[in-house]
Amino acid sequence: MSEVKKIATRESYGKMLAELGAEHEDIVVLDADLAGSTKTGVFQKAFPDRFFDIGIAEANMAGIAAGLAASGKTVFMSSFAMFASGRAWEQVRNSIGYPHLNVKIGASHAGISVGEDGATHQCVEDIALMRVIPGMVVLSPSDDVEARAAIRAAYEHDGPVYIRLGRLAVPVINDEENYTFEMGKGIVLREGTDLTIIATGLCVAEALGAADMLAEQGISAEVINIHTIKPLDEELVIASAKKTGRVFTVEEHSVIGGLGSAVCDCLSEKAPTPVKKIGIYDVFGESGPAKELIAKYKLDAAGICEQIKEVL
Repeated sequence: MSEVKKIATRESYGKMLAELGAEHEDIVVLDADLAGSTKTGVFQKAFPDRFFDIGIAEANMAGIAAGLAASGKTVFMSSFAMFASGRAWEQVRNSIGYPHLNVKIGASHAGISVGEDGATHQCVEDIALMRVIPGMVVLSPSDDVEARAAIRAAYEHDGPVYIRLGRLAVPVINDEENYTFEMGKGIVLREGTDLTIIATGLCVAEALGAADMLAEQGISAEVINIHTIKPLDEELVIASAKKTGRVFTVEEHSVIGGLGSAVCDCLSEKAPTPVKKIGIYDVFGESGPAKELIAKYKLDAAGICEQIKEVL
């Protein structure tokens, strides 16, 4: 992976906001005093009259976003995932979700890959929090190409969207010329027959690496990229589960309420299949270098492969 181009999806967010801002005058961007970290500063520099720093007040920011959206604007509100989904949850639910307003939540610094900022800033609960809000779309792009496409799709979607973004630079695994993003549709990255690995976010690249390791041991793993956790591509999940008979989900999120739970909800009802959820097991994160944390929590390729082999 060392020779592969790496870009943080928060960087993709800032660049795409500026690009969309040049195309659409209805876009307004709000930030919670984190424009340098969330990369909304790129939009601020290009369109200062359409950018507002609300300060460290995410709940207030959600209310302002709702008001602007109700007046006809398309609003991107941005903060760290922990605060965009956690601190502002009630306002997002009641002021944005309930009236189904055109607010897009750009939530950066998700997961344990926030690194040294530690448990208070590492959000492994946000997918669960956003999934449960009726009508909320939840996106978790795997790389720069997918993130930029997802942000454009979020703008074009009528209604609230939560976009999960990362701090850590991750490998660009998608070919931009041949890539097509379709909200609600997963992507089979590798065909397999023995088991299915369903991954999201930065774990997609690691899942591909794990599949390579398994292949060296004669195990054929199908790898699916789920960039849209809600609505889930149930048709694809069911088809792959029936094909391989064994499913593993991988996410930089709690195993409670995230991608794994969404997959289990689907399969338990429509195609009962053994599922092993790989993620964060009911613990808080901790301070440390991002890559070391990913390895410690066994979310790197070696750790994923190890956990799959334990089940097999």
